[in-house]
Amino acid sequence: MIDFNYETEFTLENESAISNWISNVIKSEGKKEGEINYIFCDDEYLLEINKEHLQHDYYTDIISFDYTVGNEINGDMFISIERVIENAQDFKVTFEEELKRVLVHGVLHYCDYKDKSEEDVLLMRSKEDEKIAMFHVEQ
Repeated sequence: MIDFNYETEFTLENESAISNWISNVIKSEGKKEGEINYIFCDDEYLLEINKEHLQHDYYTDIISFDYTVGNEINGDMFISIERVIENAQDFKVTFEEELKRVLVHGVLHYCDYKDKSEEDVLLMRSKEDEKIAMFHVEQ
């Protein structure tokens, strides 16, 4: 089950379409959907989580807590809408595209994709592009 929670004034306009897309991404990776929570927040909210849980004192767009058991994907993903807006501007893409990238990025981590090495980052970006394209196909 995919749930969307809001700790900021932002809300998704298309929760069901996003939820269906994420479900299909999980299936496409041969995984089973468990409990997945997206929590949309602002920079300061996410900064506190970053400091408290990861001992990092910097802004980020997403922090995910992976509770996956075996093949069943479970987790909580905190997303700073302020970072997504800024990253979209920096990368010269729409807010919607950058948001999809961040939404799917967390799920791909739960599917065992990493982004620490240069090689891992290239694979992660390729997977993000592949999964974002799935969203367009289904509309």
